Amino acid sequence: MNANKEHTASREVPLGHRTADYYFDLPQELIAQDPLEDRSSSRLLVLDRRTGNRTHGTFRDILKYLEPGDAMILNDTKVIPARLLGTREGTGAAVEILLLKRLEADVWECLVRPGKKLRPGARAVFGDGSLKAEILEVAEGGNRLVRFEFEGIFEEVLDRLGEMPLPPYITHKLQDRDRYQTVYAKYEGSAAAPTAGLHFTPELLDEVRAKGVNIGFVTLHVGLGTFRPVKVDDVEQHTMHTEWYNVPPETADLINRTHAEGHRVICVGTTSCRTIESASDENGLVHAGSADTSIFIYPGYSFRTMDGLITNFHLPESTLIMLVSAFAGRENVLAAYEEAVQKHYRFFSFGDAMLIV
Repeated sequence: MNANKEHTASREVPLGHRTADYYFDLPQELIAQDPLEDRSSSRLLVLDRRTGNRTHGTFRDILKYLEPGDAMILNDTKVIPARLLGTREGTGAAVEILLLKRLEADVWECLVRPGKKLRPGARAVFGDGSLKAEILEVAEGGNRLVRFEFEGIFEEVLDRLGEMPLPPYITHKLQDRDRYQTVYAKYEGSAAAPTAGLHFTPELLDEVRAKGVNIGFVTLHVGLGTFRPVKVDDVEQHTMHTEWYNVPPETADLINRTHAEGHRVICVGTTSCRTIESASDENGLVHAGSADTSIFIYPGYSFRTMDGLITNFHLPESTLIMLVSAFAGRENVLAAYEEAVQKHYRFFSFGDAMLIV
């Protein structure tokens, strides 16, 4: 028994606060491996969080559930080709470095493989040698601080040599890297896509605006901690990763005005939700600005700002299914997931969508 389990065994953990309370059976074949040709043709499960009622359609049906005066908040972060495959200097052994967070102009916090071989002082070479790396030190959690050496502009070198950092449950090679970007992606910095937004096309966004729905943008650079499993029995003992976000003044004004006028704020994705909840005060007013957030939302949390959520179907026992359960109720969410499995919905990043209102 590990230390965490010993800790949680010493007291009664209430229902909804146990990691195991968020388990569901998911057949492997329902994990979507490739994006659909038409982004907006994904299926849509609509969940009424007050009644638990569920309806089914396609993603384009989202228009039926949006009302004039609503505000829809999207995360305009852009995924960088953060996965670098190279060789160790001197030995030629294969290495992999995954960029997580830029600390200085040429220093990044990274995940590395093989970790045992890449200790401080180790060096790696990528591609034609136009990019080199030196391991500086071991960071918290076993990550590495890595200094890169290159000529020219790092982003251009990375664009040439890097690969999209697809989640571990996607084993197919991505044919078009733009399909792991939203059509409104703008600010580079994410190691993973805000996948709820992958369903929107420019045409569908135009239809949303034409219906009188206002669109606002926030930025949250998604870290790979999104996919990190919860390894404790008691969710309260889980430590969330930190992510950087920015709320522009015009978006804060839009959200506050929307509520003042009696309309709804609907977030596209858990990242947009975490951003505006992090940027709001106890009165539900959203404040513009940038900060780091490690907000962890699970049942018992009182939402201050979000009134509706567009999201994908998440991993069992993940922090994301806990967030969705905090908003819609654990029983409602697990019942919806069970029905989605029965109806062969596609799950995870390239999968189908869910609207919770």
